[in-house]
Amino acid sequence: MPRTVRDVVFVDGVRTPFGKAGPKGIYHETRADDLVVKSIRELLRRNAALDPARIDEVAVAATTQIGDQGLTIGRTAAILAGIPESVPGYSIDRMCAGALTAVTTTAGSIAFGAYDVAVAGGVEHMGRHPMGEGVDPNPRFVSEKLVDESALFMGMTAENLHDRLPHLTKERTDAYAVRSQERAAKAYANGQIQQDLVPISVRRTSPEGGETGWGLATADEPMRPGTTLEGLATLKTPFRVHGRVTAGNSAGLNDGATASLVASEDFARANGLPVKMRLVGYAFAGVEPEVMGYGPIPATEKALARTGLDISDIGLFEINEAFAVQVLAFLDHYGIADDDPRVNQYGGAIAFGHPLASSGVRLMTQLARQFEEQPQVRYGLTTMCVGFGMGATVIWENPHFTDAGGTK
Repeated sequence: MPRTVRDVVFVDGVRTPFGKAGPKGIYHETRADDLVVKSIRELLRRNAALDPARIDEVAVAATTQIGDQGLTIGRTAAILAGIPESVPGYSIDRMCAGALTAVTTTAGSIAFGAYDVAVAGGVEHMGRHPMGEGVDPNPRFVSEKLVDESALFMGMTAENLHDRLPHLTKERTDAYAVRSQERAAKAYANGQIQQDLVPISVRRTSPEGGETGWGLATADEPMRPGTTLEGLATLKTPFRVHGRVTAGNSAGLNDGATASLVASEDFARANGLPVKMRLVGYAFAGVEPEVMGYGPIPATEKALARTGLDISDIGLFEINEAFAVQVLAFLDHYGIADDDPRVNQYGGAIAFGHPLASSGVRLMTQLARQFEEQPQVRYGLTTMCVGFGMGATVIWENPHFTDAGGTK
């Protein structure tokens, strides 16, 4: 029997405040799975019209699937969140694009008709589980020169991208980083971020390890609103002597979780759920692992070609700022100015943080807010580079779109 593809929509998205990884970070004493559980619970609380028993799938991504972010976390987090045991779940790993892939994978099933509605998100507790913990890369990668050894270290791939594109200077990346911090601070001041954050109770400890009480995490910990060009110029370049990548022009090591609801449009409207974005298309692409940050360019080219759109049709961009050089490579390729106001209007990962597998849904949540504020914009995209040489891009349509003549 022939199948009819259904329209897929982004219903809603939430996230925890992002924290700094390590003993001084807000989530040092908080389990990774609890971050996901609280995100899912808040998502369901905000969308009380949805009967949890109607959920068809819970897909949760984690890059380091070990310990408290292992054990098929989509299934275990769903049970812990109070979703009926009849609802299945699974885990996903596409490194940085984990949550993004959770959305596209469940969206494909919804479009096909296998699901009506799904929970998709991601988590990374880099304080408990540093990237690469427990992995054992096959020695053939290096011994047979399949990849350069630098491909295994994300910061070194960013330095390699600087080498390939020398016009993307450290001065440009530092200037971009300052703007990211400024835009994030402005978004917080305007209340554009807080409404999608899930407050998290956190246990505080002394340097000696003793408990000193409890607190509430309500804001992103990595932000540095007072960042200046002069200050960034003094930072060390840890990946290469006299390099260009610093802690100031790249995302840090972070902890956090995200969760979203994805549904068919007819199901969402029939069940009184909001429609914040409509999925147009998506694509993934591979590049040389040594220049991982180039990945969003071919992924976006593929997504645009498959949807029949041009880069000029895109009115808003949410680009994950793993490294400033990676964002600038994308902008340069498409002839977009470094400070284009359509790009990362609320700031990006350089300010908020990048807990690897969770970040894709943060991009989507921020784009959905911008769509709501700007009905004159019809299309936007979320894109990110992915470890070991990949890129991922999703193109969205604004359901609030109204053209200059006042028609939708």
